[in-house]
Amino acid sequence: MISAIARSCMRRYPGALIALLILAACTQPGADAHANANTSAATDPGTQVAIFAGGCFWCMEPPYDALPGVIATEAGYIGGHVANSTYEQVSAGGTGHAEAVRVTFDPHKVDYPKLLEVFWHNIDPVAVDRQFCDVGDQYRSAIFPVNDEQRRQAVASKQAIQASPRLQQPIATRIEPAATFYPAEDYHQDYYRKNPIRYKYYRYSCGRDRRLEEIWGT
Repeated sequence: MISAIARSCMRRYPGALIALLILAACTQPGADAHANANTSAATDPGTQVAIFAGGCFWCMEPPYDALPGVIATEAGYIGGHVANSTYEQVSAGGTGHAEAVRVTFDPHKVDYPKLLEVFWHNIDPVAVDRQFCDVGDQYRSAIFPVNDEQRRQAVASKQAIQASPRLQQPIATRIEPAATFYPAEDYHQDYYRKNPIRYKYYRYSCGRDRRLEEIWGT
């Protein structure tokens, strides 16, 4: 019998070839995902955290991992009403969570406005409750400020994006209160490194880069 996770993956990646490529990865057992569900607190006093939802969390880790000053990224779920959420629950919809990435960074090397810039240039800001081929509020774009200063900067950043002549539609990206962040299952962490061929095929078939180029250029 195909598991609920596998069925979700087959809905997410339509077509027999995609299903064959992705099915194994989507049904891998993961380690306990919820050993650390802290909302926002960085364990090192010299670091800070930021949380962003930009659709598939597989695709939001790479741009931050490549950014100097970022110490770590972690895929997970935030913004919902079901405790200890799992991929099976979130991907099915109805929990209120969004797939998100928690970024731990050194504020002496990279600041929050730079993280916001990377966020905007890796999402479709006008897409409502979806990102690229992934549909549902679990794939909404959102910023989750963890303090008042981050919220102020996030609001200013959103206003600047809305004023940009590039975008003629209202910005759909939300600014939501920080809530409990539930780390995703282990097999989702650094997926692009663990499964580079599947990741590249998913990203291409989802049209993510084509749409990003339409919005932001090369």
